[in-house]
Amino acid sequence: MSMPIENKGYTVLHDSLVNRGTAFTEAQRKASGLEGLLPPGVDTLELQIARVHTQLDLLDSDLQRYLFLMDLQSRNQTLFYAVLMSDPAKFMPLVYTPTVGEACQKFDHIFRSTRGLYLPISAKGRLKELMSNWPQKDIRFIVVTDGERILGLGDLGVGGMGIPIGKLALYTAVAGVPPELTLPITLDVGTNNQTLLDDPLYLGLRQQRVRGDEYHAFIAEFVDAVQTLYPKCCLQWEDFANFNAVSILDTYKDKICTYNDDIQGTAGVALAGLYAALRITGQNLTDQRFLFMGAGSAATGIAELISEAMVMEGLTIEEARARNFLFDINGLVESTRTDLADFQKPFAHQHKPCKSFVDAINAIKPNGIVGVSTVPKLFNQAVIEAMSQVNAQPIIFPYSNPTSRSECTAEEAYKWSNGKAIFASGSPFDPVTLGAKTFVPGQGNNVYIFPAMGMAVLATQSKRVTQQMFIVAAKAVAEQVTQEDLNTGLIYPPQSQILAASLHTAAKVATYVFDQGLARVDRPTDIAASIKDMAYKPVYGD
Repeated sequence: MSMPIENKGYTVLHDSLVNRGTAFTEAQRKASGLEGLLPPGVDTLELQIARVHTQLDLLDSDLQRYLFLMDLQSRNQTLFYAVLMSDPAKFMPLVYTPTVGEACQKFDHIFRSTRGLYLPISAKGRLKELMSNWPQKDIRFIVVTDGERILGLGDLGVGGMGIPIGKLALYTAVAGVPPELTLPITLDVGTNNQTLLDDPLYLGLRQQRVRGDEYHAFIAEFVDAVQTLYPKCCLQWEDFANFNAVSILDTYKDKICTYNDDIQGTAGVALAGLYAALRITGQNLTDQRFLFMGAGSAATGIAELISEAMVMEGLTIEEARARNFLFDINGLVESTRTDLADFQKPFAHQHKPCKSFVDAINAIKPNGIVGVSTVPKLFNQAVIEAMSQVNAQPIIFPYSNPTSRSECTAEEAYKWSNGKAIFASGSPFDPVTLGAKTFVPGQGNNVYIFPAMGMAVLATQSKRVTQQMFIVAAKAVAEQVTQEDLNTGLIYPPQSQILAASLHTAAKVATYVFDQGLARVDRPTDIAASIKDMAYKPVYGD
């Protein structure tokens, strides 16, 4: 990267985009007024990475490691991404789930330096003005939250900013999206978390959440500002409450390039896990039945994408939806219930009421259960044993994040099923040894989907993000799982190889975008090679 002449001396060391720290050569130090401002030793990038690994190993907790990495991102962006990409399986849990959950909960107490944009509803009517303060003018990806439903932790107000920051770091580290094209944003419409409102260190608006017409007008103003300032931008909605998440997606999905990761990304990674699981069982997707613990936007999003994938294999949409059942705090979602939201009703089938999840399993006999409840331990021993009685190889997917919210652990699923379960979870679990066999639990993390989707959109400048693009992505992820991996129970590509996996998935999705006429750029001769060339590489330039 060439250094602007005006970035002299001390200011260079405080600009994360150009700072190289101890890797500045003697010639660069002399040319940029850095002599005397650094120790005389000159490091390679590889030595800097090794030093960071050593420093992280000296820290006592993952939250401390998270803070260290966030500070590094603020000081030296190239080194930050070089570290993440040096061992993605090690660093993804530090910069995203599960550690980011604790970081969001403690956001106001551990706040050090700002990143991204905070747009309070008190600035309504001026959002374009505020957004114009961002220095980069070519933004291709925005991840935005209003902080109301952060992971499984609830309303964290502006503390939810850790999610957009972490997601966009993974866009780059996992799929090579250039970081300068990304922008994390928090929309502050207040918080209903009284603990935060009473905390003198809380950094957000001290008011209850705005609802209704005023809220949606604020969202509309934000979308208009994005379209005006960043016409090539893809807008990813993250961790909104169910009722807002569904209505926002329905309003904008056919108008702009946008998607909701909690609804569609979660659905994509779940479908990928099912495709891989069916390679183990040897069964067809259209013959499966699924029961969801939880009936929010994540559950209905997964159920709908599974249904649409079944339609692509020959079922009608009605037949497909009839194979997906929801269960919530009030029992099985069925047609006689009067407490259902509109987005739940396509899955409210004619069925006798069931107040117990085990009773629902025995009545429906699902091939798989999917946990998106954010309530831990709901997949108890009775649940796993019931699934094992109606299936030779039950599919058990406790997807709730972070780890503390998982419906069961890997060890519980394997133990209670006598090693029969095909398991994947939202947060990572260590391998489990049962008798003579060691199982490697997969992490059904959206990280297999959304960064690759981002790179595909970047490569094509797609006009829209469609449901079919997520089905294509799910198939592309599943086809990369080797038979050797499947033999250990692993149904997702190893995270150590996630960059290659993401670029493969991105190429498949990009091919679909070009085939469907959704692209706004010319089709390259070799799509995969073009994407690989486009991918960000964390190296110091000349």
